[in-house]
Amino acid sequence: MTIAAVQSKPVPAILPGNGGMRGALSDLFWRRPILLLLLMLLPPLLWLGIVYIGSLFALLLQSFFSIDEFSGLINREFTLKTYGDLFQAANLDIILRTVTMAALVTLASAVIAFPIAYYAARYARGRWKALFYLGVMLPLWSSYLVKIYAWKLILAKEGILTWLLGKLGLLWLLEAWLSLPIVGGNSLSVSFTGTFIVFVYVWLPFMILPVQAALERVPGNLVEASSDLGASPGQTFRNVLFPLALPGIVAGSIFTFSLTLGDYIIPQIIGTSRLFIGQAVYSQQGTAGNIPLAAAFTVVPIVIMGFYLWGAKRMGAFDAL
Repeated sequence: MTIAAVQSKPVPAILPGNGGMRGALSDLFWRRPILLLLLMLLPPLLWLGIVYIGSLFALLLQSFFSIDEFSGLINREFTLKTYGDLFQAANLDIILRTVTMAALVTLASAVIAFPIAYYAARYARGRWKALFYLGVMLPLWSSYLVKIYAWKLILAKEGILTWLLGKLGLLWLLEAWLSLPIVGGNSLSVSFTGTFIVFVYVWLPFMILPVQAALERVPGNLVEASSDLGASPGQTFRNVLFPLALPGIVAGSIFTFSLTLGDYIIPQIIGTSRLFIGQAVYSQQGTAGNIPLAAAFTVVPIVIMGFYLWGAKRMGAFDAL
């Protein structure tokens, strides 16, 4: 049989069906694509519904219970008493301290990230841009605990930072700063300042990348037009660059704010004895055995991030993720 005869042989429009169970299932999924879609989505939906949403619901349910102060047992009657305990001076101080730290870390990360992201978006090309991504992402590849313990050694009283400041003749400045009542301490490794420095270092890449992505989308001719119209660099930044980069900054702040809000390892290793929300949850469900109060503490960052994400969505931050 020649090639022309093979090519001219008619091909049936509908191929014959496969026999057996496999063929029946194939035909069923072809006729009902929605059934195939539901079958493919069933495992992740079960995981999300049972493991994630189910655990959150159980946590929320626990927060409406209370602890019997006499016996120390959980009283499984619905009450708002545990949420009222959050407004006690000590607990409210923990919440305000954590939110303040998260806000300061987010603000500092944005200030540090913007010039780095601007250089990468405007000037870095080729291998320099690859080097930029490598430099930003490389700290994320190392162990979280190793980085924190490394910073503890760097910030210690006998650490390299103290040695460097001593060589530069600036040790008096560090001692003056550590003598301040709130931000100071015996050394940077046991102070709010040290906690702040490590938070900024660890979460900074999560701010740089969204800001750089937002600045990449700013047309260069807008900056040139602003300069041609006589605007100063400061005016160009305030009226052109910053408004267009703001969604990226807000997108990065979602990471830096939420991660700082819920972290307990960094304040546990580097910081003072004053607790953050993560440490309060750990101590209440562990040492104290007050699971309802631990659950109520856990609900606080969920509520805060709910409002934060609502505001970020209105500012178009999700488009820069």
